[in-house]
Amino acid sequence: MQVGFKRGVCVDPNRLNWEGTAARPLAWTAWYPADENWVAHVPLEKSWFRREPVAFNAPLARSNKVLPLVVLSHGTGATGEALEWLGFRLAQRGFVALAVNHHGHTGSEPYRAEGFLCMWERALDLSAILNESSWRSSLGVETDEQIFAAGFSAGAYTVLLLAGARVAFSQFEPDNPQKSPIRGPREFPNLADELPRLYENPVFRMSWDRRRSDFSDPRIRAVFPIAPGRSVLGFSQESLQAINRPVYLVGGGGDTVAPPKQCCGWLSQNIPRCSSKILGKDVGHYTFLPEGSAMGQEAAPDLFIYQEGLNRTVVHDDVAGQAAEFFAKV
Repeated sequence: MQVGFKRGVCVDPNRLNWEGTAARPLAWTAWYPADENWVAHVPLEKSWFRREPVAFNAPLARSNKVLPLVVLSHGTGATGEALEWLGFRLAQRGFVALAVNHHGHTGSEPYRAEGFLCMWERALDLSAILNESSWRSSLGVETDEQIFAAGFSAGAYTVLLLAGARVAFSQFEPDNPQKSPIRGPREFPNLADELPRLYENPVFRMSWDRRRSDFSDPRIRAVFPIAPGRSVLGFSQESLQAINRPVYLVGGGGDTVAPPKQCCGWLSQNIPRCSSKILGKDVGHYTFLPEGSAMGQEAAPDLFIYQEGLNRTVVHDDVAGQAAEFFAKV
């Protein structure tokens, strides 16, 4: 099936950007079944990733069916296109896959410490895009009530919030009982030290003070978290036990960033309708990023380390197939 590709920008009128100067931006990327008469080609723009051949701005495939929708949430500091491997393969299987760049927490704009601390805003991004009609008009698509969510790393945290997980403690707040020597991610290694200064920003203060709110969205029927990180250990156990929709966890057996026994294991023990699959010992955290381009391998070689015998494309095919099968059954 030909895969169409389109980008757009809208806003969430109910929230401000971190500067407090305008509505919060929602830059989106979509992959979808496209008209077979349109020619697909590999994008020429510079990227850290090898790109898939897509039909730019192609019309939707001719069909009378309304299509199932999967909203996608990228990892820390990345963009929606870091999930092209999944969005592309879902589109080949008849889904519309819609990714959002999470303001302040995405490489598509300057990083903001606020965005890295207030990860619950990411869940509201996905709810807000579901309320927005402009991307549907742009694609010319109708989506049915089968709406799903999938995310990698911080994106896994995001989709679990949509399913009903609630924050007991942010990973970097001073009162977190799970004391960790990690003060922040590699983009902000002293992130925890930024809290007092940031609290003077009213936009940040409003977000921080609502961190324990309910961010679930009843429109999401099932979620597919990939390589959830240690931030999930800050979810309240009671909220996980109250999740009433299907969850399918995928982790890498060789993941040292988000150890599956610690992270997937904690979730599996507490979420009632939870299935999980831990892939082989050679599958690391960044195996769930696309293949690296020459530019990416030079700029960030640690993201594209290959264990001997590991084929990243085969892993992507396997995981995307599991996701599509899981969504089709719920």
